[in-house]
Amino acid sequence: MRKRCSNINFISGSRRALNSFAVTGTQNHPFYLLLLILLVPVAFIPATACSTGNCQLLDSCTSATDCGPGLYCGNCPAVGKTQPFCTRGQATIPTSIINGLPFNKYTWLVTHNSFSIVDAPSLTGAQRITFYNQEDTVTNQLRNGVRGLMLDMYDFEDDIWLCHSFRGQCYNFTAFEPAIDTLKEVEAFLNENPTEIVTIIIEDYVHAPKGLTKVFSNAGLDKYWFPLSKMPKKGEDWPTVTDMIKDNHRLLVFTSDSSKEATEGIAYQWKHMVENEAGDPGVVPGSCPNRKESKPLNSKSASLFLQNYFPTIPDQNQACKEHSVALIDMINTCYKAAGNVIPNFLAVNFYMRSDGGGVFDAVDRMNGQALCGCTVITACQAGASFGSCKNVPASNTTPATTSPAGSFSGSVQLTGAVAAIQPSRVMSTCIYAMSILLLLL
Repeated sequence: MRKRCSNINFISGSRRALNSFAVTGTQNHPFYLLLLILLVPVAFIPATACSTGNCQLLDSCTSATDCGPGLYCGNCPAVGKTQPFCTRGQATIPTSIINGLPFNKYTWLVTHNSFSIVDAPSLTGAQRITFYNQEDTVTNQLRNGVRGLMLDMYDFEDDIWLCHSFRGQCYNFTAFEPAIDTLKEVEAFLNENPTEIVTIIIEDYVHAPKGLTKVFSNAGLDKYWFPLSKMPKKGEDWPTVTDMIKDNHRLLVFTSDSSKEATEGIAYQWKHMVENEAGDPGVVPGSCPNRKESKPLNSKSASLFLQNYFPTIPDQNQACKEHSVALIDMINTCYKAAGNVIPNFLAVNFYMRSDGGGVFDAVDRMNGQALCGCTVITACQAGASFGSCKNVPASNTTPATTSPAGSFSGSVQLTGAVAAIQPSRVMSTCIYAMSILLLLL
């Protein structure tokens, strides 16, 4: 570890001496006068610390620009870490190390309600009353290595909107933005990064005829669409990522509405993947039940596995704690429940928050074990035999940024203070929760 303040006691003592000199005078103390001359420059030298992009993982920092590539400056009061330090903010793209395997051999980071962003302005003119799950734009999420987006789509104002709502209906106080705006962000990312693959999982409340087909086409995403006809039907392996990129089938879309397979050619989610319970049931230690719409987690008839890991009521302040040891324990629990199958997707709230490595380290571990039998993906060696691992840097170094898609450089600031509780948001959350309960009674 770097020594940041080794001369702090010396300087403090020197300043006390200087104050004494100022009071008693120095005309009768030539030795003290000489000492004063020598100490004045030293007393005002700042304590040495890393800065300007040199700080490594877990090093103390004062601003985002202090931290090295792939890191940002944050804290985690929930585990007693109130002072800011550098934490991971970018994923290692597994295909940059081990490429050419079937898509279902990899693990990808997914953001739950990717569009439900803290402090996103209201576009309806109404005060928004809902929960929030993320803190930066979808574009930035993708740049940081997120490769799966969970989007709730509704009919609203003669269009399709992204809403965090209830009872299958979007309201002006639960609406975020027209879906096409977010989909255009995805299109821009895929256009700029021709070797990347993105998955979109839709909680689907759209009833307009061909509504999803139209909005994806209008966003320019139809040219990247992975066709339903080529998706495995009985749990077989997917095409290799190399073939998917060659064919430009780089967008996978799944819907929660089974009728859309026949009417729009959009894959029904639970026909192709298994999924554990979302919300509080999905974070109970030692338990990993399947979602009721899903087949059992150990089913061999679906080739993809989505693990949800987020509480029912999202909490910015607790997310860093949730993304620590408890996350690794839950991954192990779900791995066993699925018959020793590693999840392909890990869905979380506030993905940037952690007490160090967070969800990025968790995904690195899963990819390392699945792709090469190593503890982390960065220990894998292309072309080497399974289990042949190289030595990797110590855990307190900056993670390797191996993907040209990831332009994160430590400059992203999270929206809202970690330790601050905003009364208006708390009140909004309470009102929202109460309204849901009243509707369900």
